[in-house]
Amino acid sequence: MSQLESKQYGRLSDACLDEVADWLEGFDPDEVDFATTDGVVTLEFPDGVRYVLNRQAGASQMWFAAGARAWHYDWDAEHERWVDDRDGHALLDRLGEVVSEKIGRTVHP
Repeated sequence: MSQLESKQYGRLSDACLDEVADWLEGFDPDEVDFATTDGVVTLEFPDGVRYVLNRQAGASQMWFAAGARAWHYDWDAEHERWVDDRDGHALLDRLGEVVSEKIGRTVHP
C-alpha cells in the first residue's frame, strides 16, 4: 500500500480511534474499561491485562497489541477500512475477536 498523505492519515486514524472508543463506551467498566490519550486507545480488563490500539504516523499504519500478539494495519481505500499488512483481515474484526475471547462472550465493534 502506498503511504497516505499526512492529513489524510490523521483524519483516518483519528476516526478509527474515535470509533473504537465509542464502541467501548457501551461496555460495563467491570468487563472492559478503556482510556484514550493522543493517538492511543488502551483497553483495560479487570485482571490487569491491557490491549493497545495506536497510530503509527511514520508508517501510516494503525497498530494493535493484545497480550503477546500484535498486528499492523494499512488503510484499504477500496473497502474503506484498516486491514492487516500480512493476511488482510480487518482491524475491527480482529478487535471484536480478541475482546470476545477475553471477556467470554461474542461482541462486534
